[in-house]
Amino acid sequence: MADEKSAAAEKTKTLDFIRTIIEEDLNTGKHRKIHTRFPPEPNGYLHIGHAKSICLNFGVAQEYGGLCNLRYDDTNPTKEEQEYVDAIKDNVRWLGFDWKDREYFASDYYERLNDFAEQLIQKGKAYVCDLSPEEIRSYRGTLTESGRNSPYRDRSPEENLDLFRRMRAGEYQDGSRTLRAKIDMASGNLNMRDPVIYRIMRATHHRTEDTWCIYPMYDYAHPVSDSLEGITHSLCTLEFEDHRPLYDWFLEELDIFRSRQIEFARLNLSYTVMSKRKLLSLVEKGVVDGWDDPRMPAISGLRRRGYSPEAIRDFCDRIGLAKRESLVDIALLEHCLREDLNQTSPRVMAVLRPLRVKITDFPEDKIEWLEAENNPEDPSAGSRRIPFTREIFIERTDFMEDPPKKYFRLSPGSEVRLKHAYYITCTNIVRDTETGEITELRCTHDPESRGGWTKDGRRVKGTLHWVSAAHAVPAEIRLYDHLFTREDPLDLEEGEDFLESLNPDSLEVLTGCLLEPELEKAHPFDRFQFLRHGYFCADKDSTPDKPIFNRTVTLRDTWAKIEKKQS
Repeated sequence: MADEKSAAAEKTKTLDFIRTIIEEDLNTGKHRKIHTRFPPEPNGYLHIGHAKSICLNFGVAQEYGGLCNLRYDDTNPTKEEQEYVDAIKDNVRWLGFDWKDREYFASDYYERLNDFAEQLIQKGKAYVCDLSPEEIRSYRGTLTESGRNSPYRDRSPEENLDLFRRMRAGEYQDGSRTLRAKIDMASGNLNMRDPVIYRIMRATHHRTEDTWCIYPMYDYAHPVSDSLEGITHSLCTLEFEDHRPLYDWFLEELDIFRSRQIEFARLNLSYTVMSKRKLLSLVEKGVVDGWDDPRMPAISGLRRRGYSPEAIRDFCDRIGLAKRESLVDIALLEHCLREDLNQTSPRVMAVLRPLRVKITDFPEDKIEWLEAENNPEDPSAGSRRIPFTREIFIERTDFMEDPPKKYFRLSPGSEVRLKHAYYITCTNIVRDTETGEITELRCTHDPESRGGWTKDGRRVKGTLHWVSAAHAVPAEIRLYDHLFTREDPLDLEEGEDFLESLNPDSLEVLTGCLLEPELEKAHPFDRFQFLRHGYFCADKDSTPDKPIFNRTVTLRDTWAKIEKKQS
C-alpha cells in the first residue's frame, strides 16, 4: 500500500498542465475516454518539432487508455502532395506509434463542412463577401483600431445561401468571393473579425481531384473535424492560442460536440530552424540535399543520420510541456541519442585517415583471428572475430614524429596498445622521396601482449584502433555538424538573412576510409560506434560495393558535463 501511495504521489508531482486537465476531466466524469489527434498538413516533411506533438498526442492517449487519430489537414490543394502524406505515415510509424484504423483527412468531411457552412448562413452567422483579399485586410483594422464592416455584410440569408451554392457550382472566378463568419469587426482579437470560412480555388486536390472549387479555411475545418471525430482534447502549439475563441465559436454556433483546444509551447531547437517555409527554401536553393539530408531537422533527415526513435521519444519526454516559448539546447537531444546508442550500438573499428603500419617481426603470411566484444554495455551482444596481419592501418593523427610531453599515442621509440591485439613499438619511418610525407611506419610487436596483458605487468596509456590492410573495406565517410553557426538562426538584426549564419563546415566528406570487414555486412540505417570517432549509421544509399556511413554524433557529451556541474 505504501508503494502504491508513493507511486501515486510521484505521478501527481510530475503531471504537466495538460495531463492535469485530462485527469480532472476523467475524475469529474466529463469524459469517459480520452481521444486526441495528430493533425499535420501534408505540405512538407515532418520535423523534430512535430515529433514533440506526435509523442504528446499519441502518448497521452496511450497513458490514459484512450485513442489518437492521424488526421491530415488537407485544405490547401496548391501545396499538398501524396508524397507528403506517405512520408508522414512512415515517420509516425517509425517513431513507434500506431493509429490503427483511425486515419482521416479533412477532405473526408468536405460535404459535412459544406452543410455546416450552410447552417451558419441560414442562422445569419455567415455571409458571402465580394471584397478582394487586399480589401478584406484593409477593412480588418489593426490591434489598436477597430475593423470596418464589409459592405456585403447585411445580405439576407437567402441571398447568401444562393451565392454560396453558386460559388460551389463554379460560377465565379477564383478570389472573387469568399464566405465569411459574421462575428464582430470591433473585437480585440483580430481572428474574430469576420474571418474567411471558404475561398474559391480551382486547384486539383490530391484526393478529391477536381470535385471541389471551394475549399474551407483551416480555422473552420479544424474545430469541426475535431468535433466530428469526438476529439476530447485538441492539443495545439501556442500560436493557435489566439485562435481558440474562434474554435469555440464555431462549435457553439453549430451546436455540435465541444472539443477542447489546449495550447503548449512549440519546440525551438538551437542551431536549427523549425519553419517549414524556411526548411523548404533550404531544399529548393540546394543548400541541403533534400528533406532527408542528415543535417535537416526533418524526421527523415534525423533517421538517415542515425537517430533512433527511442532517443527522440526520450528527448520529447525530457523537455516536457510549457506555456512559454524557449530555445532548447540541441546538446540535450544529442545526449539522449548517445545514451540510447551507447546501449544498442555494436563497437567496430574504422580508420578515417589511414597511415600504413608494417609490423616487421610478425609473420608475413599469417592471419591471426582475434576475439572482440561487440558492446561492453550489453553482454548479450556477443563478440566477433577480427583479422590481425603483418600490415595494418592506424589513424594518421595517432602518430607524431616530434611529440610534446604527455603524448600517449604512437611516436618514434614509443609503445602503444592496439585494441584487442598487441603492444607495438615504432622503430622506423618511411617517407615519400619527393614530398617527404610519411607514408609508412615500421614497428615491432610484443607477442606476449595479446589482448593487452603482458607477463611483466607493464601498462601503456595509449590504445589505438586499427584495421588489417588485407581485409580493410574502403568506404566513404560523411562527417556532419550543425547546419548553422548561430545558436538561434532567426535572432536577426534588421536586414539580416538567416542563411548568412549557415555553417560552411556542416559537411565534410572523407574518401579512402578503411573499415573492419564486419562492416561489409551493414545494411542501410544500421548503427555502430566507431571506436574513438563517435556513432555512425550506414547511409540509405550504402551498398556492399560502395559503403557510405554518416556520422550521427560524436562521443563528446557536453550536456552530460552541464548536468554534472549542476548536480
